Amino acid sequence: MQAYFDLQDVIHLNHAAVGPWPIRTSDAVCAFARENARQGSKNYDRWIQRETELRQRLAKLINASSTEEIALLKSTSEGLSVIAYGLEWSPGDNIVIPAEEFPSNRMVWQSLESQGVETRLVPITTSETPEQDLIDAMDKNTRLLSCSSVQYASGFRLDLQQLGENYKQQQVLFCIDGIQSIGALQFDAQAYQADFVVADGHKWMLGPEGCALFYCRSELINTLQLKQFGWHMMKNMFDFDSKQWSADTTARRFECGSPNILGGVGLHASLGLLLEVGIAEVEQRLLENTRYLVERLQALDQVKVLSARTPLRQSGIVQFIKTGCDLDALYQHLQANDVICALRGKGIRFSPHFYTSSSKIDEALTLVEGFN
Repeated sequence: MQAYFDLQDVIHLNHAAVGPWPIRTSDAVCAFARENARQGSKNYDRWIQRETELRQRLAKLINASSTEEIALLKSTSEGLSVIAYGLEWSPGDNIVIPAEEFPSNRMVWQSLESQGVETRLVPITTSETPEQDLIDAMDKNTRLLSCSSVQYASGFRLDLQQLGENYKQQQVLFCIDGIQSIGALQFDAQAYQADFVVADGHKWMLGPEGCALFYCRSELINTLQLKQFGWHMMKNMFDFDSKQWSADTTARRFECGSPNILGGVGLHASLGLLLEVGIAEVEQRLLENTRYLVERLQALDQVKVLSARTPLRQSGIVQFIKTGCDLDALYQHLQANDVICALRGKGIRFSPHFYTSSSKIDEALTLVEGFN
């Protein structure tokens, strides 16, 4: 499985932050750079076709009903902002989110306070009934639930189908930040009854930074107010001379300017690998690594796993502490010894992917065990 990658002298356990590029992705980006240097934009039509294929691959990855529901934006934060400032709000409206959310999926909603919109933070990671807690936080003024499919620090996974079914019964909009699961776990926007899905491609999707998935359910595409404008959003985007224009009726209407062609080249190649392996197979291997990592950590002295051990709550993220030592010092020790990981929340975060070997995990844990 390491043939997919060319990682040298590092143990990469940081896919929840920035994932490494597969060999085919590096090759595709380098080939594009050579083509551009030698021929300029001669093959622009082919670039547009690859962009179309990228939408198809993203739609397949999340089981969207159509590529028309897919837009290519620059980040998760941009996608969330498109939603927050595209919806019409009234004073007294409220939004429900988990209290443990990454800042991008908290501050955008809190920024609506000036419009009289309340953001309700509901703790979930220590709850025995997190989905019900989120449901119970609703009232007649709740307009939207926005939650991460997987919490960034602890790896805690929510039951998105249960949430979608309950929120739909209450006619509340459902937004999913899928950045910590798409590319790692199977994802079904239709089964979850999601209205919006956002996810940057540089984590588990193994693509470059700056190229993100934005999904908007078809019935809602034309209801979001547009706040940014440019040629790429036009229905007839190559009709530059017309003084009359209209926004495209697909999710492309949210793409205001020139596309990130280079980022799209990389993400296109990375998704090709994930879909070739099969996302069900990716999930199985990834969760096997998670279980192995948890078991090995629990066997170490002074180590406590903070992430959930219940299989349905597990993801690709494992958070832990080692008592009796400074966590920042442990993190620096791991980084200095080429174990690429993160210090998140109140613990060290390891996030292996499907291709990570158990021997690499063992090497990292030897360093954890030997540090005092």
